[in-house]
Amino acid sequence: MEAFFSNLIIEKSMLLDILLAIILGFAIGFEREITNKWAGLRTHMLVCLGSCIFTLLSIHAFPVYAHSPQADPARIAAQILTGIGFIGGGTVLRHGYSIYGLTTAATLWITASIGMACGCGFTSLAVVCTVLAVGTLVLIRIFEKQYIHKGSKNPRKFKVSFYSSQQAADNVYTMIIDKFKSIFEINKTKSNSNEGLMKISFKLDIYDNNPVQALHKELNAIEGIESVSIQELYE
Repeated sequence: MEAFFSNLIIEKSMLLDILLAIILGFAIGFEREITNKWAGLRTHMLVCLGSCIFTLLSIHAFPVYAHSPQADPARIAAQILTGIGFIGGGTVLRHGYSIYGLTTAATLWITASIGMACGCGFTSLAVVCTVLAVGTLVLIRIFEKQYIHKGSKNPRKFKVSFYSSQQAADNVYTMIIDKFKSIFEINKTKSNSNEGLMKISFKLDIYDNNPVQALHKELNAIEGIESVSIQELYE
């Protein structure tokens, strides 16, 4: 009975670490979610939670071997890095000369480390690192947008959407592909609000210093395009 209550106390202390891991994973995942990344809230929360649990298991789950000369409580936790490598690799995509998802892979990596910090009981370190990570994602993006010129190695990415009549849609679709060589995704669907229109949307890399003006100029040269929407995408 005494052993039961001692385990119960340990589990209550672990619960706080687990809850903190979920909250901090949510903070980083929220930033990824609002920037429309594949790995968003659920992925980051689960990565942070899983890392915390594995770390707790490394420390508390094997008391029989705690005083053994071969004891290594970091052995299970060390394998977290290997697992995160597989998950992060799945978020990195390459299209032509462009590579996407490196920032998201890095956020999964830092999220795992924050979860491990929670599991070890370093709550202050976990909170500070989460603030720094979110600050880096948000503030440095603003800094890059304002002060760093986008070259061919790091182009700006845009999503363009517009409507066209069904008669002209096929020709417009072909002209878009021929005109914009940096397209990495394009879709053509029927409009839900107007049966006579087709919606065409595509994503592309832009190297121009004034990308929105350049896009409008090139799109206006194509007949049959109306209601153009241009949205910048972020890593």
